[in-house]
Amino acid sequence: MAGEKVNIANRKARFQYEILEEFEAGIALAGSEVKSVRLGNISLSEAYCKFVDGELFLVDCRISPYKQAGAHTDLSPTRPRKLLLRAAQLKRLQQKVTTKGLTIVPLRVYNSGRLIKVEIGLARGKRVGDKRETIRRRDEEREARRFTKRHR
Repeated sequence: MAGEKVNIANRKARFQYEILEEFEAGIALAGSEVKSVRLGNISLSEAYCKFVDGELFLVDCRISPYKQAGAHTDLSPTRPRKLLLRAAQLKRLQQKVTTKGLTIVPLRVYNSGRLIKVEIGLARGKRVGDKRETIRRRDEEREARRFTKRHR
């Protein structure tokens, strides 16, 4: 398992939200969950972050059970998992979420050495027009790449 790179992105998040700030957070996982994440068995598509009693939790993040784990590990695949941030960052995030109507979404999961990290973003939801603009820009970039590829 040494040298394995985990990089699972939440592609929906950048389309549905305008990311204002990004943070790196640790995540509290059980041993079998860490092994499962290293194998890439994690989904962030429906995940979001929520404050409970001043602590930040990752909710609805699906980590499939590790096949080789014993029967005694009965962890729910979608259980809330605590995110580890500095107290000042937590206070600032909680203040912005409650006063300005922003939300916190997970952007990607990756490993930093032997630790599993989550990149979270302070986000504002995009309107339909903004989403259309994103699609139009992406299509234009794709056409430009095709054109340059054909005419070299």
